Amino acid sequence: MDLEAVRTFAAVAAAGQFQKAAADLAITQQAVSKRIAALERDLGVRLFTRTPRGAELTIDGQAFLPHARELLRAAERAVASVRTGRRPLRVDVIASRVAPSGLLREFHRVNPGIELDVVMLFDVEAAVTALRSGAIDASFRAVAAPGRPLPDDIGSVRVLDEPLQLLTGPAHALAGARSVTVAELVGHRIWMPGIAPGTEWAAYYEDLVAGFGLTIEATGPNFGSDALLDTVADTPALATLMSEHTRLVWPAGHGLRRIPVTGPTPVYPHSLLWHRDNPHPALPVLRAHLVAAAPALDAAGTWRPDWVLPH
Repeated sequence: MDLEAVRTFAAVAAAGQFQKAAADLAITQQAVSKRIAALERDLGVRLFTRTPRGAELTIDGQAFLPHARELLRAAERAVASVRTGRRPLRVDVIASRVAPSGLLREFHRVNPGIELDVVMLFDVEAAVTALRSGAIDASFRAVAAPGRPLPDDIGSVRVLDEPLQLLTGPAHALAGARSVTVAELVGHRIWMPGIAPGTEWAAYYEDLVAGFGLTIEATGPNFGSDALLDTVADTPALATLMSEHTRLVWPAGHGLRRIPVTGPTPVYPHSLLWHRDNPHPALPVLRAHLVAAAPALDAAGTWRPDWVLPH
């Protein structure tokens, strides 16, 4: 069904005259007549009866009118859903409990008038594909993993260097420490079952292991953060590494410890990615907010992989 013919039908019904509808639509009266005739052929009914006073709806026209108006409203909603500046800004935060989610929540607090759609994609390849297709407008990532440079049409800016902390149960040998150096972690079993091969965070921890001689185990299924906390709390020989801003609900009675790591402090680098041709007006607002709110990057006494893009 021709949507312009439906729009013309609604205009004639409202105006009561073909001539006035033509003026309202900025087309000729002949074009109005042709559109109405084509719509009547499609529907197989007469929609108007011509009278000395103009055009009156037939019974079929009266029945079709509310549906025609709903078709036009649906078309307007469909266009608005994808029109730049009228649809929400779609941002990938990887997961709900990690630092990027907190950064986006703070952006929303400061800019409540900007609508957001929050999505969670698995890895940087999926994020880049979604950015290039327009499925999302921005993504938080640690970029770029070795051998996988970002395409030229993808922009990025560092927005946060997040310190790592050691998480232990109450009986772990380091549980009483106020801080630990990276050297003191050598020889201790660090269990991180959420490290998925091929991801940017896997590349990060591979460099951390190679750089400092740590023992990080990713064995066993990943049953989520709750199971990880239970195991660390109950196993004195195990600890895990966790980013400083990771939000978790501590189980009562577990006695878990979060201990800062120093000498140097490993930081996980978060960047914002976007497609350079993305015209969404809220995208530069998000970038400016994150850059303005970012703490010092590459601070003295911190470590990050060499492959992370400079800020």
